[in-house]
Amino acid sequence: MTDAAVAVAGTWTTDPSRLPDELSSTFRGVMGWGGVAVWDESVDIVDLTREFAARTVQECCGQCFPCRIGMHEVADILEEICEGKGTEARLQRALELSRHVAEASRCDLGRTGGYAVLESLEQHHDRFVSAVRAQQPLPRGRYASAVVAPCMAACPAGVDIPAYVEQLRIDEVERSAEAVRRRCPMPATIGRVCVRPCEDACRRGSVDEPVAIRTLKRFVADSEAEAVADPLPGKPRVAIIGAGPAGLACAYYLGSDGIKSTIFEALPEAGGMAAVGIPDYRLPREVLRGEVERVEALGVEIKYNFRFGVDATMDDLLADGYEAVFVAVGAHQSARMGCEGEDAGYDGFMPGVEFLREIAFGKTPLTGETMLVIGGGNVAMDCVRSARRLGFDDVKLLYRRTEAEMPADPVEIAEAKEEGVEMVTLVAPTKIIAEDGAVKGLECRRMQLGEPDASGRRRPEPIEGSEFVIPCDCIVPAIGQVCSVDQLMPSHVEVSKWKTLEVDPLTMQSSDPRVFGGGDCYTGPSSLVAALAAGRRAAVSIDAFLKGCDPAPALEERLEHAMLAVVRDEVQAPIPFTGSTEKLRPLVVPPDVRIQCFDEVEGPVTAAEARREAERCLRCYRIAVGVV
Repeated sequence: MTDAAVAVAGTWTTDPSRLPDELSSTFRGVMGWGGVAVWDESVDIVDLTREFAARTVQECCGQCFPCRIGMHEVADILEEICEGKGTEARLQRALELSRHVAEASRCDLGRTGGYAVLESLEQHHDRFVSAVRAQQPLPRGRYASAVVAPCMAACPAGVDIPAYVEQLRIDEVERSAEAVRRRCPMPATIGRVCVRPCEDACRRGSVDEPVAIRTLKRFVADSEAEAVADPLPGKPRVAIIGAGPAGLACAYYLGSDGIKSTIFEALPEAGGMAAVGIPDYRLPREVLRGEVERVEALGVEIKYNFRFGVDATMDDLLADGYEAVFVAVGAHQSARMGCEGEDAGYDGFMPGVEFLREIAFGKTPLTGETMLVIGGGNVAMDCVRSARRLGFDDVKLLYRRTEAEMPADPVEIAEAKEEGVEMVTLVAPTKIIAEDGAVKGLECRRMQLGEPDASGRRRPEPIEGSEFVIPCDCIVPAIGQVCSVDQLMPSHVEVSKWKTLEVDPLTMQSSDPRVFGGGDCYTGPSSLVAALAAGRRAAVSIDAFLKGCDPAPALEERLEHAMLAVVRDEVQAPIPFTGSTEKLRPLVVPPDVRIQCFDEVEGPVTAAEARREAERCLRCYRIAVGVV
């Protein structure tokens, strides 16, 4: 048997404690790539195995003989047994075939599927023999199924990445787009700015390089047909506070389920931080506006320049007839540096979030020759790269750790350096130097790395007596954002000590059952794709709430949630694969050209290039079936 199969052989069968507790509280048993685990002796292992084999066949891509032919025959044999028509010879045939499928299939779907059936047939052989000899139809159980993969486990939205990549491989672009939109309603945006945790988890990376998942998502989004939708009739039933990614996602999925909503947005444009925090060279405005138009095509009304808590309160919205409210205000406030002089109002000092917002609205917020940006995340990178495009000749990024610890996307770091940004590491600001009310410099202290902190990174520690001054015209702190909703919520809606909204992480429902929340106002500053995921989860829960049903996730989603957690915790086995191909890399505008304007830096790819890249996917699907 292959290394991949051996790595998981019997892990669940021999030790069900490897599985999350939430499985045993919802299901009586589960079967998947690690074997079989049951918590109720009444579970019919034979019928469970039949259901698992049938689901594996449904997902089979047909690219290799063992899975395409072998697993189909195994499923047929198990169906015969459950119908009371099986024979011991055919049962032995199923044993031999499942072993062959586990050893010879090209992808994880076949290998792990074959192994799981083999494990069940061997560990519970007596039950299968008894079923064969009884020659009686077996009662069919009630099941839920989930398909997961390491890339899906890394994606905050749980996008079915292998599905849309496979559809793209066979040139079914519209079907690929449909697969993406089931979990990601803004693929053109995510296809440009996502930080790609899926690629970090891609098992192709153990062979050569990860699949260019983000690039393929952008291609699919840019290639799909324009949205055509009939606006929903009737009065809006749901109020959404904030037209950022979470709010737009919630409106999109509510509208897809036939529920009309109104979005109330404080800014004059939709998109939240995607609109006013990500520069055009990464995310062109027309791309984002196209995504917003798809939401509006469902009949969603967006009311701009609406100040929640001033123009209307939560109680006002509920009194106006909205049956539910989704709170999705973003983190638009900059975190403080704790540096002397940052509250003095000096000319040349501007928080990073404000700096990027002014640029987004077509303004030139700061001028000069030398700019210092403090931080090491993607917002800081956006600030330094925007400064170069505004004409600053000398742009320095100051970070208190080393470049290796920077949380920013490595691509963003590399491109910033190509554009002439100087990285000054192991320094921390202590005092702003000013003359006549204007910034003249920044006093800093050198740092050294000590023991790891809660984040797992080594803690920066100051070196006494190491202070020095960097002359500059402008200072832009970009060390993070905060979101405070405590003043916006009625007293009966619970708020955390961090001033974020308290909601159930599975249903997004607050202490008031009519009020839901998600995105940065719940988690604190997070990724755009995580906000989209929260919006979708909230939409599903609101839909159930409006129908008078329990907003708890459906059985399939509960199973998927648990099994994705299992994948994340597993050590992935080596891939039995030969041959190596280079990852698709879109053309990028040369640094000396791109710093002259805010035009998009990354170019498109062709359909042929996208198909070739899709062929690099190893299809690391795993299937799990839970018995209710």
